[in-house]
Amino acid sequence: MAQASGMDPLVDIEDERPKWDNKLQYLLSCIGFAVGLGNIWRFPYLCHTHGGGAFLIPYFIALVFEGIPLFYIELAIGQRLRRGSIGVWKTISPYLGGVGLGCFSVSFLVSLYYNTILLWVLWFFLNSFQHPLPWSTCPLDLNRTGFVQECQSSGTVSYFWYRQTLNITSDISNTGTIQWKLFLCLVACWTTVYLCVIRGIESTGKVIYFTALFPYLVLTIFLIRGLTLPGATEGLTYLFTPNMKILQNPRVWLDAATQIFFSLSLAFGGHIAFASYNQPRNNCEKDAVTIALVNSMTSLYASITIFSIMGFKASNDYGRCLDRNILSLINEFDFPELSISRDEYPSVLMYLNATQPERVARLPLKTCHLEDFLDKSIWKQSSGAHVLGEDCAGLTSRVCKAPVPPRVVCFICFLSAICFTLQSGSYWLEIFDSFAASLNLIIFAFMEVVGVIHVYGIKRFCDDIEWMTGRRPSLYWQVTWRVVSPMLLFGIFLSYIVLLAQSSPSYKAWNPQYEHFPSREEKLYPGWVQVTCVLLSFLPSLWVPGIALAQLLFQYRQRWKNTHLESALKPQESRGC
Repeated sequence: MAQASGMDPLVDIEDERPKWDNKLQYLLSCIGFAVGLGNIWRFPYLCHTHGGGAFLIPYFIALVFEGIPLFYIELAIGQRLRRGSIGVWKTISPYLGGVGLGCFSVSFLVSLYYNTILLWVLWFFLNSFQHPLPWSTCPLDLNRTGFVQECQSSGTVSYFWYRQTLNITSDISNTGTIQWKLFLCLVACWTTVYLCVIRGIESTGKVIYFTALFPYLVLTIFLIRGLTLPGATEGLTYLFTPNMKILQNPRVWLDAATQIFFSLSLAFGGHIAFASYNQPRNNCEKDAVTIALVNSMTSLYASITIFSIMGFKASNDYGRCLDRNILSLINEFDFPELSISRDEYPSVLMYLNATQPERVARLPLKTCHLEDFLDKSIWKQSSGAHVLGEDCAGLTSRVCKAPVPPRVVCFICFLSAICFTLQSGSYWLEIFDSFAASLNLIIFAFMEVVGVIHVYGIKRFCDDIEWMTGRRPSLYWQVTWRVVSPMLLFGIFLSYIVLLAQSSPSYKAWNPQYEHFPSREEKLYPGWVQVTCVLLSFLPSLWVPGIALAQLLFQYRQRWKNTHLESALKPQESRGC
């Protein structure tokens, strides 16, 4: 057991383990690992869905009682035992070795489709150098007498994405062929990942200065531009105006707790590995609070950026809607051109409705509300999140923790990710995103709390923290670790199972022959795909009981061998004739 002072009893364990060059490298690596799609896309979407600023209340409650305590456990145990995720859980108990293997399995699966998102980003980046932009106009048909009908029906951006980029099939059962342009981008992405981790934390630590800070520069540029656009104020007002009644909905609290969980990248094993490269006497409590707050502030910062731009877009759509209605009034009632402004339109329409309601009723007027356009803009933002990527260093750290050369890990990941370059690859990415991580991570986080607090022992853990930081964990930490966090995780697990059971196993297919096209056609997953979804949801978690059972059988076999060996060596009593 560690004491508050004196020699480190684990000093001989991995004494040659590499260390970060400085504290900034470590902090940036953890921030880069945590900050990603959950901050830049999912958090703004949840704010919009759950009452704007009202969502911040359950979000910060979940941060204080769930996110930061679990994050502190990962940093502290990794720094104390100075091992990666697999080694930490084997050290705590051989029966918990499956937790580390399960975290590694989820990290492997997630890295496959996260790097696929990066290849999409690379493809859009390369095409952005063309003039005109390939997604700005529709291509001509085969007869060159008009535009392609699919593009005219769906729009230029959707056509470029679904047809020219993915060349997507209309059914997941039709796998299609490899799209070689995407295949080459996948090669480039995994080559970049390999170069980033070729020398472990020595190379990762150097790259992280760019990969962790550059996204903030980009967000700042977009924020400055967004705040100068007309309509930005309406977008920010929409974001920060709280609808307190929405807090009566239990789904709001569930989404807030889940968002904290995924936003901090808990239970992936990456933070444990990063902390293991720290100096043993490092204030991991301060690190946990700092990184968690930076992560949450990044979510808020990204929301302000996105809502300012979406407010501008919604204002433009709202203005065009008014202009079409004004033009209809001018043509119907023979008003002079430019005689009705946007500000005057509501009063003019009210007057005409009162005096000539029959003529107004015949006009093709659309109902124009700014809130409606904000709703549509945010939804398009969520469905267009496929073109966003996550920090490269955070991604690579999730897969390169196995005791094999990085080139081998990257090559295996590359081969496994080729399925996403098929014409049906987008459907499979949605499956991996929905089923590979969610339930497994909740289970692993619960096992982490139970393993550290009840197996490793909370007194021993507090002694270790006192030795590392110079002070014992306060009552807040001990109560959240013992009671609050496990209860929250168990509640999230049950709620997630209920939602999973209530949802239909379906997906939305891009089908130009669909009668409601360009809306996507909802189809049920085939039976074999549903089996795959179940395997993705539970297979990584089976490492936990599997390793525990294997260890139990091993111990039983060892005891059986020892018993028989003692019996064989024991002198037998002599018998008379």
